[in-house]
Amino acid sequence: MAVVDMIEHRMSSGDLISALAARAPELGGNAGIWPGLTIYRFTEPMAPTWEEIQSLSLGIVAQGSKAVIVDGKRYVYDPFHYLVLGSNLQFQAEILTASLRMPFLSFVLQIDPALVKRVSTDMLERRVTSFRTPDGDETPEPAVVSALDGELMGAVLRFLHALDNGADRRVLAPMCIQEIVYRVLQREQYSRLLKIAGKQSAMNPISAALTFARDHFAEPLTVNDLAEQVALSPSAFSALFREVTGRSPYQFLKELRLDRARALLIDGHTTVAEVSRRVGYTSVSHFIKEFRNRFGTTPRTYADAHALDAGLRRLR
Repeated sequence: MAVVDMIEHRMSSGDLISALAARAPELGGNAGIWPGLTIYRFTEPMAPTWEEIQSLSLGIVAQGSKAVIVDGKRYVYDPFHYLVLGSNLQFQAEILTASLRMPFLSFVLQIDPALVKRVSTDMLERRVTSFRTPDGDETPEPAVVSALDGELMGAVLRFLHALDNGADRRVLAPMCIQEIVYRVLQREQYSRLLKIAGKQSAMNPISAALTFARDHFAEPLTVNDLAEQVALSPSAFSALFREVTGRSPYQFLKELRLDRARALLIDGHTTVAEVSRRVGYTSVSHFIKEFRNRFGTTPRTYADAHALDAGLRRLR
């Protein structure tokens, strides 16, 4: 990055820090400012926590740094980089750099895949304007990190400022989001963003099955139950589910239940047997075995270790 570009980037970065700080009064996630927008503030590094997103999302850090771990791969981004996350992901997020004097500030914006397609088809000089992935192309990575430039940062700032005025919010904010998508598509993310968005757009009717699974995971769901929700045969549903999500319906349900179980164990007020029941397991021993296979430890040991870590943090 040239010296002039670095100076301009720092100036814009300062504007972005101010814009996010003014809109994130609370520690953690600040939502409700705009549909699909969450602004984060942290004043100290945070250990990895499990999170979940259901839509294609863009993450930009104004101050500090953050790591996201998806399927064992670590993605780090900071004020000079942005992150694109695919839909329906469970991942670990870790705040690497934050302090009272210089709090971590970032935002995550969910993006409609239909908008990505609409903008891409308007970029006539590009060869690829379809969501369909050519045969033989590998599955897109669930997350990608790219360099953040002044043009994209400028579009983000205009979007944030447009939220402060009723007329600007109605007229300019949607245009700013369109520009944000356009700027990302202009960069090396073009084909990867199209693939991620295309994967999400293909999720219907799978998205309906995912929603049903999340709402009813504590019940004895089967693949047949999910297939019935979207009027597909079990075999056709399983094939489409694997194509869209990269895993079988059974594997998805198991991971969903175990991730929910982990959250209940962290709470520290529920027995292992009760957690097992609340996430849909009829056998406690089977639950313990699958929890150990996924997380490398028993549920009781996991809960005790988390309680100890929380106690040590309070003593610091």
